[in-house]
Amino acid sequence: MAKDILAEAGLHFDELNKLRVLDPEVTQQTIELKEECKDFVDKIGQFQKIVGGLIELVDQLAKEAENEKMKAIGARNLLKSIAKQREAQQQQLQALIAEKKMQLERNELKFSF
Repeated sequence: MAKDILAEAGLHFDELNKLRVLDPEVTQQTIELKEECKDFVDKIGQFQKIVGGLIELVDQLAKEAENEKMKAIGARNLLKSIAKQREAQQQQLQALIAEKKMQLERNELKFSF
């Protein structure tokens, strides 16, 4: 009966017979909530580690992709350069051929007399 009067006043006894303001059930729910919050915080920490690792991996892959892109651009530029060199060499050879033909024609004219 005394416990009922105290309960109506918002006072309760715990399992150690200490006077408490909170109902033991509310206290138990608070403890459970605290444990759930701790578990949640631990899981969030694990999630952050996983995401951090994923971000590092994606950054590394992006750097590797950028390096490969630069290599491909360099190779393309080298091929263009080689093609231009070949074209210039071909023009030089055609000019040399034309010069040699003219020289041959002059020599043929000299010897035909």
